[in-house]
Amino acid sequence: MGNCFSEVAAGRAAIGGTARDFHNLAGAPNDAVDNFLRSHGHHGLFSQIELSFSASGLRDRDLLFKSNPMMVLYARGKNGALEELRRTEVVLNSSSPTWITKHTLIYHFEVVQALVFRVYDVDTQFHNVDIKMLELDEQQFLGEATCVLSQIITQPDKSLTIDLHTEDSIGSTLSKNSGKLMVHSEECISSKTAIEMAFRCSDLEYKDLFSRNDPFLLISKVVEGSAQIPICKTEVIRNDLNPIWKLVFVNIQQVGSKDSPLVVECYNFNSNGKHDLMGKVQRSLAELENIHNNGQGENLFLPSADGQNHDNKVLKSQLFVDKFTESVQYTFLDYLAGGFELNFMVAVDFTVYLEEPLWIPQNANPLRPLLSGSTAASNGNPRLPDSLHYIDPSGRPNAYQRAIVEVGEVLQFYDSDKRFPTWGFGARPIDGPVSHCFNLNGSSHYCEVEGIQGIMMAYTSALLNVSLAGPTLFGPVISTAALIASQSVANGGRKYFVLLIITDGVVTDLQETKDAIVKASDLPLSILIVGVGGADFKEMEVLDADKGERLESSYGRVASRDIVQFVPFRELQSGFSVVQALLAELPAQFLTYVRSRNIQPSL
Repeated sequence: MGNCFSEVAAGRAAIGGTARDFHNLAGAPNDAVDNFLRSHGHHGLFSQIELSFSASGLRDRDLLFKSNPMMVLYARGKNGALEELRRTEVVLNSSSPTWITKHTLIYHFEVVQALVFRVYDVDTQFHNVDIKMLELDEQQFLGEATCVLSQIITQPDKSLTIDLHTEDSIGSTLSKNSGKLMVHSEECISSKTAIEMAFRCSDLEYKDLFSRNDPFLLISKVVEGSAQIPICKTEVIRNDLNPIWKLVFVNIQQVGSKDSPLVVECYNFNSNGKHDLMGKVQRSLAELENIHNNGQGENLFLPSADGQNHDNKVLKSQLFVDKFTESVQYTFLDYLAGGFELNFMVAVDFTVYLEEPLWIPQNANPLRPLLSGSTAASNGNPRLPDSLHYIDPSGRPNAYQRAIVEVGEVLQFYDSDKRFPTWGFGARPIDGPVSHCFNLNGSSHYCEVEGIQGIMMAYTSALLNVSLAGPTLFGPVISTAALIASQSVANGGRKYFVLLIITDGVVTDLQETKDAIVKASDLPLSILIVGVGGADFKEMEVLDADKGERLESSYGRVASRDIVQFVPFRELQSGFSVVQALLAELPAQFLTYVRSRNIQPSL
C-alpha cells in the first residue's frame, strides 16, 4: 500500500529531486517511494485484491439435470472492449455453485475498474477439455453481470450480490430471472503492523563551508543484488548539523520483516536535485529497535569508492533512534469497509475578464450594469464555440463537463446517497449582485443535486440563468465546503469530503484562499483544482504543497497537512489522465487525517 510517510505531511514535504544513487527519480517533487512506483508504471494508491465467486438460482439445463456452471471474468476498457482475466473451474450439477478459483487483481483508487462476469453451462462432452481451451460459443450462456471494483470493496461485508441477466429472443431487453452472482473481496496484506520512529543525528559534517547544510533522511530496503528501493523519507531540517526529525512510519509489509536489511542515508538537500550523501548506516528494524533501547547512537559511514566494506570511512556523526513503537495501521480499504464514505462536491468558475460586453442570458434585464474588465478570457461568451463553457449541440462535452464526469465517475461509488453539493462562483444571477458562491441548481435553500447527471443538468441550466462576471475568488466556496465538513464532524459523521474546483484563471483572493485552506486542513476535506483553458497557472501551484512548502495563513498558522491537488487539464489530454493525477494523493490525505486523530474503522 505504500503507507509510509512523515507524520505531519504524509511524507510529502517538498524535497525536490533525489539522491545521486537513484537517478531515475530525479526532479520529482513527491515522496520517494511514490516516485519509484510511478517510474515503474504504478500511480497513486494500489493494493492487491482477491476476488471469490459464487452463484445462486442458476437455470437448469433441463428437467433431469442441473447446469455445470463455469464463470468467466472480464475487465472492460474505456473503449468498451473486454479483456478476459480468469476462468473458474466447472462445478458439476449445481444451480448454486461456489467456485474454488480466485482471482487477484490490483485495485487502483483513481481508476474506474469495470468488471464483467459471464456464467456458462459447460456440456458434458467438454469435461475432459482444459477450461482454457473451451470455445465459449459452444457452451450454453446462463447470464451476465457487471459492476465496478469500487462497488465490491465499499460494501460493509466486502461482498456484492448482482443480478444475472440474459437477452430475450429479440435481443433488446434483459430477463431478471437468471439467478444471482455473489462476489467477495479480500485485501491481500500480510501485515498491518506499522513501526513509528523518530530519528536525530549529531555532529554531522559540513558538506560545503560556503552554503547551508540542510539534512534529511532517506530509508530504503535492500533487495536481491544489493539494489535499494526507497521506502520513506523525513522532512528537510534547514541549516542544522544536529537535526531532530518528525516521526516517520514504516509498514512491515513494505520492508518484509523486522530482520530485513535497511539503509538509512543522510543527505544534504540541494535545490538542483543532486543531494550530497553525508553518511549512512545499514541496519534492520530489529537492530534500530536495539539502538533505541540502548539509548546509544550508531556511527554513520561513507562507502568506499571500490565498494569494499572494510574500506568504509567511519564518521564521528551519529544516528539516534529516539522513538520506536509498533502499532496496527489500518488501510484505506479498512476504513471504507468500516463505514467511511467520500462525499463529492463541485464548484464551477463562471468568471470572465472583458474588453467587450458581457454575455447576458436571454431572460435577464438588458439594462442592468455590466462589469468592466481588462482582457478577454477563455470562458468567454458561452454561445460561441471558442468559449470553454460552450455547449456543443453534437453532445461533445466541454472542458468543464469532462472534468466533472471524469472525477465524478470515480468518486460516486464511495458516496452512498449520491447527492452532491454543487456551486458556481463569479457570476451574476438574474437581476442580482455578483455571487462568489451560489447553488448551481438555482435553489436558495439547498445545494445538493442527484448524481453526476444532476450536476450536468444544473450546470447547463445555470449557463442560461446567470451572466459571467468576476473576479475569481476561491475563498467563499472553500469556506462553504469546510462548513459542511465541520458540521459532519460535530454530528459524529464518518465522512470525508472532496471538493472539485474547476477554473479557467488564476485566483484573485490568493491570501484569503490560503487562509481558508489552512483552516480547512484540520477538517475531513480535500480540494482538487482543475485549471482549464490556456491561462498561466503557475501562481496556482503555490496552493499545492507538493510543489512548495506547506501553506501559511495571514495570521502565521501553517497548514496541518496538504489537502490541495492542482493540475492543468491541458497537460493531461494524452496518456496520464486528469483523474489519475488529481486523485492519486487522495487516499494518503484521507489516511493522514484519520490517523493523526486516532480515528479507527468499525470493523
